[in-house]
Amino acid sequence: SRLGENVTLSCIYNERALQLKNLRVYWQIADDPPPGRCLVVHALISGQDNNSNQCINFKDRTKLFWDRLENGDFSLLLLNVSQRDNHTYKCVVQEKTEITRVIHQAEVVLSLAASYSQPVLSGPIRNSTGEEVTFSCRSGNGYPMPKVYWINRANNSHLNPSKLDIHHNSDGTFSVFSTLTVTATSNMQIECFIENEMLQENLSANYTQQKQSNGSGTESDEKKGRGAQAVGIISLVILIGLLTVLICWLWRRRSSKLLSYTDVLPREDQGELNSPA
Repeated sequence: SRLGENVTLSCIYNERALQLKNLRVYWQIADDPPPGRCLVVHALISGQDNNSNQCINFKDRTKLFWDRLENGDFSLLLLNVSQRDNHTYKCVVQEKTEITRVIHQAEVVLSLAASYSQPVLSGPIRNSTGEEVTFSCRSGNGYPMPKVYWINRANNSHLNPSKLDIHHNSDGTFSVFSTLTVTATSNMQIECFIENEMLQENLSANYTQQKQSNGSGTESDEKKGRGAQAVGIISLVILIGLLTVLICWLWRRRSSKLLSYTDVLPREDQGELNSPA
């Protein structure tokens, strides 16, 4: 079961019909406990719940399926499971007629798990072929302990981590931090894996950086960026020049119209424009 979920512990007796008033059903922890440790998970006596001796950590967290009891299904619903519920549980069914005898027993092993968060992989921003570079990978809130491994996808080779720290959190889950130091190549394709075997989950994060023979891919990108910037500046200068030419042309045209108008005014005063043709 995943942490925080509800789980059903199975206990089924289907050989014949039963009367609840004649039954006693006990659910208890079957692990080898230290002396004095509470073992009672749930109890049903003469068709009624009786949890006077129930362990405190199971209080209000256990339920039987009442509509199934007379059919021999004594399975127990355990709510909101956590790491402390990771036990072997035993179901004991007794029938009281003339004498009290055990008619059925079952054991259930509860294994708990929690998914790890999506790994976060960090790598060098820029590097040069032949230099040592370090990658880091982190993930958390999972259970049980994970397997962590690194792969170079360029040739599918496994890489040994430089450092692996697994921290046990206060809520019982684990967090993992791993680093990898390798020599940079012309084609960096590093992948980090966090594997939870119990849930059959395998989460990964990858880092890929293409690099050219005369320098890193980052340097090539910077050159492209500078080239694009230069093209933009040149385009802006050309645009400003064109606008300047257009403004000068419009100004000269306007000035020529003003000169023509001032030349017409004296002629109007002399009556030249009012004479018939």
